[in-house]
Order: sequence, then C-alpha cells, then structure tokens
Amino acid sequence: VRLVESGGGLVQAGGSLRLSCTISGSMFSIHALGWYRQAPGQQRELVAGLTPVNGIIKYGDFVKGRFTISRDDARNTTYLQMNNLLPADTAVYLCNAAVRLSDSDSLRVRWGQGTQVTVSS
Repeated sequence: VRLVESGGGLVQAGGSLRLSCTISGSMFSIHALGWYRQAPGQQRELVAGLTPVNGIIKYGDFVKGRFTISRDDARNTTYLQMNNLLPADTAVYLCNAAVRLSDSDSLRVRWGQGTQVTVSS
C-alpha cells in the first residue's frame, strides 16, 4: 500500500491550497484516512480525519472551519482543501490510512512521504 501526496507549495497568507493523497496497492479495506502536519521542532498533529464507513469527520481545533477533508472513491484519493491559510499553517503535511490487507489481517497504518506547505506573511 502506497500513499502519495501532492499539492503543497508556497502561498501568501489568506490564500488557498488543495492537497491530494492517492492510495495505491492491494488492500482489503480502509478504516480511516487522515491528514497530519508537522512543523520543525513541533509534534505531529492531526489536521483532519475521515472514517469512510460512517462518514465521521473530525478536525484539529486550529482549523476553525478553514479546511475541508473529502474523498473521491473512484480515484482512491483523499483531498484537503485549505482556505484562509496563515503563516502558522506552515508545515509538512502528511496523509495516512489505516487499512487491512486481508480479511484476517490486523489494522495497519501507512503514511505518505509528506508535502511542504509554506505560507508567507
């Protein structure tokens, strides 16, 4: 199972970016999808999480309605639309997925390599 992020870049404060995370490879099921971020010297923190089976979505407290997580099942891609970006949003953004590779498999967490988001003031 491989996760590949794209869509990061440099943007001015107040601008928008849309991150994409495409999952490839053979798997039995996907139980959770998420976007995390990690700034230099900071702990990794949850940005947004989605549980496909029930559609439950949660966001980090700092999101405050600015970001939206969504999923395109046909493309096996998870998106993170980020609006009204702030310099404090500067970080490496990583997607992850909790998957089972077979019916009898335990839950496994896979991570992408990350994409840099830089917001200038």
